[in-house]
Amino acid sequence: MEIKFSSSIDAKKAYELVTKLQSHFVNKLNNLSKELGENKPFKEVLWQRDEGIHGGGNRYEACDEILFNTASVNVSQVHYDDEPNKRLRSASAISTIIHPKNPNVPSMHMHISFTEIENEQSYFRIMADLNPAIEFQEDKDKFTCTIANFANNTYEEGTAQGDKYFNIPALNRHRGVVHFYLENYKTQNKQADFDFASDFGTGIINTYIDIIDNAFKNRTSFSVHDIKKQLSYHTLYLFQVLTLDRGTTSGLLVHNQNDAGIMGSLPRFVDKNLLASWEKLVPTPQDELVRKLVEVIPSNGHINIDTKIKLAEAVRNHYKTYPESLKYQASGNTIPTTVDNHKK
Repeated sequence: MEIKFSSSIDAKKAYELVTKLQSHFVNKLNNLSKELGENKPFKEVLWQRDEGIHGGGNRYEACDEILFNTASVNVSQVHYDDEPNKRLRSASAISTIIHPKNPNVPSMHMHISFTEIENEQSYFRIMADLNPAIEFQEDKDKFTCTIANFANNTYEEGTAQGDKYFNIPALNRHRGVVHFYLENYKTQNKQADFDFASDFGTGIINTYIDIIDNAFKNRTSFSVHDIKKQLSYHTLYLFQVLTLDRGTTSGLLVHNQNDAGIMGSLPRFVDKNLLASWEKLVPTPQDELVRKLVEVIPSNGHINIDTKIKLAEAVRNHYKTYPESLKYQASGNTIPTTVDNHKK
């Protein structure tokens, strides 16, 4: 499968950054599988944007069913080197979500991307959040400390934007317990920006591996009640991603060539009845979106690849029918113009 990547010097540098983070993370996750699980390495899946002409990417998916519910480490680069009339020159990203199987081991999401816009200064988007089904203060403290150490003078802004972005108004709660989000991040020192993104991503990865390594080894017992709490939390996670997450929605609206990859953040099972109960809590027409999501999820709540594709189509069709509903999407202090960037 041939993928053509951008010829831009900065895009090449950004792609090198995100693939280096991906390799580092996957190697550490594979080591955990070898030491504590089934010794089944993550498998690579490739995808193309416009048959590879405008880029594409790969993702590594978990095969170890002892350690992981679902896990995906995605890297992509989309570019328009051959279409100079588009605002977007290139977008390179790593986006990863790890959902461990043990309910005492927290999930984690991280996203780092670099965007080049025609005649504008390039910028980063940097996100990290810890998502436990069952909270442990030691995990929260360690993740928070790492963000504080690597965020430097962006800590207050990033945590404030993260708390805003991952709020779920309908449920009066957040997704996750630690949140960090920088949108449109740039300074006058481009090399320093690249170093910051690389150091932040590496720090988050190393800390998360330490957290889950400790949890896998020391929190081996759990109850049926704990499993039910995890199922409820996974349902909340799906609800937030598919009704509020602007990055997910934007990716689905730009194209339909990587739906399985974009839906890679979804856990394997959810509580369909719990999800349905939240329909009445969201504003119109978002209630229709929740209803459509419930309709395509099977009675056992299994989110397999076919269901992921149907969920992606439901979200895409909803916002094409009700574009004004994008106002309900989550945001930090600024709203990215991701979809418009791909237009002529």
